[in-house]
Amino acid sequence: MKKMQYLAAGLIAAMIVPTAAQAQTREIREDRRDVREERREYRDALRYGDRGDIREERREYNDARRDLRESKRDWRRDARYQHYRAPFRYQSFRVGATLRPAYYAPAYRPAWDSRWGVPRAGRNLVYVRHYNDLLLVNVRSGKVIRVYRNHFRWR
Repeated sequence: MKKMQYLAAGLIAAMIVPTAAQAQTREIREDRRDVREERREYRDALRYGDRGDIREERREYNDARRDLRESKRDWRRDARYQHYRAPFRYQSFRVGATLRPAYYAPAYRPAWDSRWGVPRAGRNLVYVRHYNDLLLVNVRSGKVIRVYRNHFRWR
């Protein structure tokens, strides 16, 4: 009976976590849009407004930028504390190294995210997380194409 309860709790948690991550992504997207809008209004105030308008629009623009920074910081903090467990020890990979299939199994392939600052993986290429490193791997040959060291260690 307890095993079923644990299984049900695990399934519920697995369904809730991605929803929270999507909500944070949506919040960052909305904050970026707010920053663009406030920047546009600030530029209009510089062109056509008086001192009071400029001061108010600058304050709103700075508030929007602060909100965006805080949203990104929250997202990074949550991403940093996601538990990452690998069944193998850390190894510093170099470009051209060949990986065993266990290293680039689907469990270690994070979904690509535009906030990473890396291009999308091309055909037959996947990103693989190896502790804090991000590796671009050719799935057919297992060769490492690109290495991003300490990519998941947020500043």
